[in-house]
Amino acid sequence: MNRLARLAGFGKREQDHEDEVAALAADAGRDATEVEDAPPAVVDAEALRESIVTALRGVHDPEIPVNIYDLGLIYTIDIAADGAVAVEMTLTAPGCPVAGMMPLMVKQAVARVEGVGEVDVALVWDPPWTQERMSDEARLQLGLM
Repeated sequence: MNRLARLAGFGKREQDHEDEVAALAADAGRDATEVEDAPPAVVDAEALRESIVTALRGVHDPEIPVNIYDLGLIYTIDIAADGAVAVEMTLTAPGCPVAGMMPLMVKQAVARVEGVGEVDVALVWDPPWTQERMSDEARLQLGLM
C-alpha cells in the first residue's frame, strides 16, 4: 500500500478499530463495550463550523499564496449532530496539478478539529469556480483590488 493510501486510512483493519476502542475505554476506566455502544455526543454545529473554517484557512493551494477557504474553493460544510462533517469543494481548474491531493489535505485539516467525527470531502465542478467566489481579503492579497 502506498503512503497516500495509508494517510487516508485505507486498508485499516477492523482489529485496529477494536484496539482504538479498547484504549479509549481503558483511559476512561470503562469496558470497551460501554464505549462502543455509548450514544454519540451532540455537538454545537456553529462553534464547530468556526473551528473548521479556521482549520481550512490553514490549507493553501501550492500554486496560489492564499488559503482555500478565502479563495472560495469550499462550497459547503455540513455538520451532523454526531460531529460528522461533509465538505463540498472545488478547484480553480479541473486540470489543477494538486487535484488528487487537495481533498485529502482538506479531510486531514477538518479531521484534526476537536469534536469532528467522520469526514467526507466531495470534489465538485458545478458551479464552476470563478474569481467572484474569493473573499475581499484574498482579492487584496492577490492584488485584484
